[in-house]
Amino acid sequence: MAINIDFLDETNEVKEDHIALVEKLLQHAAEAENIEDDSEVSITFVKNEAIHEINRTYRDKDQPTDVISFALEELGEGEIEILGEDMPRVLGDIIISIDRTKEQAEEYGHSFERELGFLAVHGFLHLLGYDHMTDEDEKEMFGKQDEILSSFGLGR
Repeated sequence: MAINIDFLDETNEVKEDHIALVEKLLQHAAEAENIEDDSEVSITFVKNEAIHEINRTYRDKDQPTDVISFALEELGEGEIEILGEDMPRVLGDIIISIDRTKEQAEEYGHSFERELGFLAVHGFLHLLGYDHMTDEDEKEMFGKQDEILSSFGLGR
């Protein structure tokens, strides 16, 4: 009973135990959100330059950010959903800047692990369709985030 998570570390800086932590945390989050077994997610760890480029290209924001999610289930205009009976659900991609993770952990005065976990769950919830564009949506998303992190043992 689990989702499949593919990790790619473009920084060559992420420790095995940090990858294991994110793996366990997202399995926990998937369970909390009743995500089907064998659903797929990819997580890529990058440096600030790489996420800056992605942010500029896809979001028109000319600066590095901490996490970007690309949900594969959000259909664009004119796209057709293709679902086979035996096809796993592909949730999408989460890209996390390890540089920003370190900076923000220091800024907020908590561990690198807490910040990494926070960003992974934040990105994961975006893949599931949660957002924080309105106060109401933000309250719901951040509430879920806190719930998942706390029940996993990474609360504030």
